Amino acid sequence: AQQLVESGGGSVQAGGSLRLSCAASGYTTGLFYMAWFRQAPGKEREGVATISPDNSRTYYADSVKGRFTISRDNARKMLYLQMNSLTPEDTAMYYCALGVRGATLAPDGYHYWGQGTQVTISS
Repeated sequence: AQQLVESGGGSVQAGGSLRLSCAASGYTTGLFYMAWFRQAPGKEREGVATISPDNSRTYYADSVKGRFTISRDNARKMLYLQMNSLTPEDTAMYYCALGVRGATLAPDGYHYWGQGTQVTISS
């Protein structure tokens, strides 16, 4: 069966770092754009970062540019998000997603979604 399973979330203080992982079992990951999205209570789902199938292109939301880094390992079927200089505004449920569309951060460009991992940043 195909699954996307996120891990690495947790609670840290402002200024700290976390690395999220997404295990994409059952997918030929080299065929898909992979992306991270997040959603905070009462807020719209927000695209955070996306990466091309061949690992050559990345795109970030302005809110995280310079702080977050997306990467992938197709051989291991893994997606990562390194998050540095975290602030309380980064608190959200973070989701891994796969899609065949281009480097877009629109949620409707992605077909497959994980269940999310919670990130909580305290002041």
